[in-house]
Parts: sequence; C-alpha cells; structure tokens
Amino acid sequence: MEPVHLLIVDDEEAIRKQLQWSFKKDYEVRTAGDAEETLAAVRRLPPDVMILDLSLSGDPERLEGFEILEAALEIDPALKVIVITGHDDRKNAMRAIESGAVDFFAKPVDVEELRVRVRRAAYIRSLEIEIARLKHDSARGHEFEGVVAMSAPMLAVFDTIRRVASADVSVLLTGESGTGKELVARAIHRRSPRAGKPFIPINCGAIPENLLESELFGHEKGSFTGAHAMKRGKFEVADGGTLFLDEIGELPLSLQVKLLRFLQDHLIERVGGNTTLPVDVRVIAATNRDLEEMIEARTFREDLFYRINTVRIVLPPLRERGGDILLLATRFLHRYRAESSRSLRGFSRQALEALNAWTWPGNVRELDNRVKRGVIMAATSLIQAADLDLPAQPGATDEQDETEASPAPAEMTLRDARDRLDRGMVVSALLRTSGNVSAAAQELDISRPSLHDLMKKHLIDPADFRPPAATNR
Repeated sequence: MEPVHLLIVDDEEAIRKQLQWSFKKDYEVRTAGDAEETLAAVRRLPPDVMILDLSLSGDPERLEGFEILEAALEIDPALKVIVITGHDDRKNAMRAIESGAVDFFAKPVDVEELRVRVRRAAYIRSLEIEIARLKHDSARGHEFEGVVAMSAPMLAVFDTIRRVASADVSVLLTGESGTGKELVARAIHRRSPRAGKPFIPINCGAIPENLLESELFGHEKGSFTGAHAMKRGKFEVADGGTLFLDEIGELPLSLQVKLLRFLQDHLIERVGGNTTLPVDVRVIAATNRDLEEMIEARTFREDLFYRINTVRIVLPPLRERGGDILLLATRFLHRYRAESSRSLRGFSRQALEALNAWTWPGNVRELDNRVKRGVIMAATSLIQAADLDLPAQPGATDEQDETEASPAPAEMTLRDARDRLDRGMVVSALLRTSGNVSAAAQELDISRPSLHDLMKKHLIDPADFRPPAATNR
C-alpha cells in the first residue's frame, strides 16, 4: 500500500515539530512555515492531506492561510485540507469549508482528535483514488459507447461487446422491443476494425415486402415499373462497414434465401441484374421474436439462423436491470430539463417508488417517453408519479424512504436484501441531490466516508447523477 503523505503548515516551529512527531508513525510527514514553502511542497509532491493554520503571520487581519488554501487546491483539486482556526472562530471555519477545505479544527489542538480527522480525510482521499483507478483500469464505467447502465446483466453485455467487436463474425441480438438493440449494434461497430466505414441500419418489418429486396440488394434501371435509374442497395452502401438488420424475423422466406447466399459467399445480385458483385459487409441482426419457434413453424430458415447466430447477445428487459431504471431516468431528466429550460429539482419520492415498481413493458423507450412527459407535465419543482402517468404505490408518500424495485423474492438471502436496500437508498439519495455526495450523506444520515464506501461497494458513480454536458441513452 502506498504511504499517505501529510503536509503540516504552521508558522510556529514548535507546533510543526510537535505535530510531526505525533503523525510520523502513520504518515509520510513534511512541514512548511509559510506560503512560498507550502506551495513549493505541493507542486513538488502533492500531499494527500494538509493541516493548515489559517493565521500564519499571527495577524488576525491578514489570514494568509486562505491564500494558501485556494492556491493549493488550484494545483491539486483533490487535496484534502484540514484548517486550524482560532477558538470559536466559526465564521472563518465556514469560509474555509466553502473554499474547499474538508474539515476544520479549533485551537487549542487536541492531537488525538486531530488524528481522527486526518485519518478520515486520508480515507476519503484513498477512496477517490481507488474509484478513479477502477474506472481507468477496468473500463467498466456506467456509460459504454452511448449505453448507460450499472446493473450486472448490462455489465455482462458490455463485456461480451468488448470480446466480439474485433472478431469479424455475424452477431444476433435478441430481446424485447425497446431494450436498445440498435445502440448495442452501433457499439459493436464502433469497437470493430470497421469503425471508420458506414453503419447502415434497416428495419426489415417497416418496409413493404415488394420493396424490401430492392432496398437491401438494389436494382438495375428498368427492372420493374418505376425503376428509372440504377439504385445501390443497403449492402452496397455498407461496403466495408456493418449492416444492421433489425427485426430480421420479419424477413420473407424468399429474401432469407438471398441473405443466406450472401453470408456464404459475400456476393450480391441487384434486382433485374445478371452480374454478381462482391461486397465486404459484417451483418448484425436483431429480433424480438423467438426464431427457434419460427423454425418449428417453418417461417424462418434453420440454416440462416445458424449463419446469423455465430454469437448471440441477449439484452435484458429494463425490469431486470435494477438500479438502471433510476440511473436512466435521471439522465433523461437532465436532457429534457435542459431542452425545455425548466428548473426542475428531480423526482419526488412517490415518483421514484412508481418508477421502481412499474414493469416497463416498453423498456428503455417507454422510460424515455414517460420522463419526457413528466418534464412537460410537472406543475412543481419535483416530478410526481401522476406527471409520469404512473400509478402511485399504495402507502407511498413523500415522507417515506424508497427501496429499489419490488419486494425481495423468497429465495433472496438476508445479505442480498440488505445490499439491495442499501443500493436503492444510495441511488435515490444521489438522484434527489443531483449527485451531491455531501448532501446525499446528510440526507441518509451517514458520514461521507461511509457513503463513499457504499458507492465503491455497489459501483455507483455520483457523476452519473449530475447534469451531463451531453446525455445518451
């Protein structure tokens, strides 16, 4: 473990030596006696924690410590500063906290009490470093290629995307309507060697059957009534890139044969043409239908199924994604609040209960639409359940604390239930405070270190609850 670096700043040498002796067993201690010496030490090797006497010069009218505090935090905004003030000097203590200090201590100094405060500041610093390291090393952030999630099922999807993206194989995305299959297809494309080439989506169920073949494979001039010029199809347009065939279960059998032929030899033939054209395209298909059942019913070709199903990614419905519901809801709220220039503070507790309890048959798309409606309909600074067109839960009031999703299933262990409750409470508090950790800790009636510990345990990033510069689903 890396040692914790402590910088002690005081103009009295006797106090510096006393504190250095008191802390040298547990920390790497350095000392400074004035502003120039302090800032040089911060630049040379930024400390983790700094104990700073506000009145370095002894002149109560000139509090040099404030200048050092501001300059040191400008050099290292993550530095944890504990200021020492005169007895009962609450005004300057509060000014120091507003300027970025994490704590204050009144003279005369009680070393044992100061030791507790330094230990707490060092703990907060270590948590922040660990969280930053986890984000950097594991790349398991809550936003992955435009897809926002922090639930275990979606993190598993992210891992699969990482593995399959570079392998030039066909991928089949399955899941209910509105689960974000096109977003996942785009994520695979952006992570693949084809990222610089076109990504072409086409919904096989949205185009009439008599036009779909021409849309996919193109046609020659005069091949049918209205074909006044040659037209390139989606396969040709996507050459070198990725073709996303959404709702492939709607593809008629005649075109299934033609698609199978392409997957086998990577050649296409335009409608009305007699020349085969080589095309280099990766196919990603998606469906919300059960293709195995369609094979049994002879409405989908088994050989085509095995061609497109080299790798299958199953997208979980929103109701199985736990805290993602509230995470996505707050992202949509920030987006639509900015677009409508409305000064909304967030969701009421009743609305949060309703969001968690709803089964979300329309998945993420439905959540998006309901939050958009809520921003439009809200009559107060908090969005209510009725604004979302969701039923309020029996007994739910704005004085109640919310828990995550529905009651725990019978097979859930006591530890699982507690973890679920802890996670839901933390997420809800961060939602209501727009990611303000101090305010969330105060609302939950726990210390900031305890809240940081919970956020680390449950992979919760408070930045996900703050208004982003640009939001994505």
